[in-house]
Amino acid sequence: MPGPSPLAHEATRARRRNPHQQLLLLHPNPNSRPQAGLDKQNSHLSPRREVAATAMISATATAAFLAAAPASSSSCTTHRRRSGLPAISASLATASSTEEPLLVRAARGEDGLPRPPAWMMRQAGRYMAEYQALAKRHPSFRERSETTELIVEITLQPWRAFAPDGVILFSDILTPLPAIGVPFDISDSKGPVIQSPVRSEEQVRELTPIDFEKLRFVGESLKILRTEIDGQAALLGFVGAPWTIATYVVEGGMTNTYTNIKSMCHTAPNVLRGLLSHLADAISEYIIYQVNSGAQCIQIFDSWGGQLPPHVWEQWSKPYIKQIVNKIKIECPNVPLVLYINGNGGLLERMTDTGVDVIGLDWTVDMADGRRRLGNKISVQGNVDPAFLFSPLPVLTDEIHRVVKSAGPKGHILNLGHGVLVKTPEEAVAHFFDVTRSLRYDTLFQGCVTEVLEPVA
Repeated sequence: MPGPSPLAHEATRARRRNPHQQLLLLHPNPNSRPQAGLDKQNSHLSPRREVAATAMISATATAAFLAAAPASSSSCTTHRRRSGLPAISASLATASSTEEPLLVRAARGEDGLPRPPAWMMRQAGRYMAEYQALAKRHPSFRERSETTELIVEITLQPWRAFAPDGVILFSDILTPLPAIGVPFDISDSKGPVIQSPVRSEEQVRELTPIDFEKLRFVGESLKILRTEIDGQAALLGFVGAPWTIATYVVEGGMTNTYTNIKSMCHTAPNVLRGLLSHLADAISEYIIYQVNSGAQCIQIFDSWGGQLPPHVWEQWSKPYIKQIVNKIKIECPNVPLVLYINGNGGLLERMTDTGVDVIGLDWTVDMADGRRRLGNKISVQGNVDPAFLFSPLPVLTDEIHRVVKSAGPKGHILNLGHGVLVKTPEEAVAHFFDVTRSLRYDTLFQGCVTEVLEPVA
């Protein structure tokens, strides 16, 4: 595979001097050269950006920020305060539509946006040299994902480097489990391990309401990140869907067969319903907690929902997703919800009435076909195959254009069809975002008439 072009290196260097510089790489001028004094022009960052650019935010600074937080005003409905959940500070309250980040507006399906926003699933993580260096100093994933200073630093790494339109909290879908009474460990060889899988009615009764004291690092991190990003991107939180979380809780960890939980659908349906209902309640409260801490958009990962036959997903996953969405639409009606299911080609039409605002497509679904099946009254996200990031950069550019044109000029968040792969070249990630920033709907769709597409029944 050819190495990164000199232009890509130049773009990367310029971006690291100023992560928000708009670099147009669709048709680069081969005679262009960096302007003299570019380093000087871009070196005067605000004190807040200088803090974000350091290797770590100190525990003292974190404590000082939280102690100095202004009086609170919730972005969810006011009766949330009676539940005892912390409310978002007034400085983080929802702004008017025109002041909101591009990603939030695209998620709502607003008209008149200049281009699609873009972010990547797993955009913070193992492919980045900066992350690898930090992981050597802090080898425990639990430490990295449950320590405020580390969460903030890791979350900001790709934002500083690539300036995506969405900044997603560095965390894990299993993070809230200890807060409901399900401890877990992470093994280097096996991944997550739950020593006492929940498979009986008695074990379900022993589960606790979610305890946010055990998740303070999540709320603290989101508050700091919302301030650091300062409106220049959308801050995303995320959760696992009840079925997906239940697969770990029932199986005791990762599985390729899902035999225990699938058999429970028939051998212990009441136990499984009780578990899924408890998880749905806890996840709903966890979403509200994230929103009240600063998250502006929430993605629900039903990662293993695609392992179910469609009619089984309808019975055992969808109702609990709808339970969550219904509650959030009452409590936090202005916060867009994204639903992503890996392997969702057979589920698209069934996903539309969950009530979410955005449906994420994995890379096995053709975007044009997905848009036809879903209609254009719901927003879509995706869906470049992550393997394209290993291709020559012009090939990646063409694929980005194809996906954006297939999605149409409204209600599209550009993303990968799955998470960033290990060993993905950082230059390719940079190029992905540079190309996206250079796109303009009025050019891509000049002379086109937008067709109203109704979802397939």
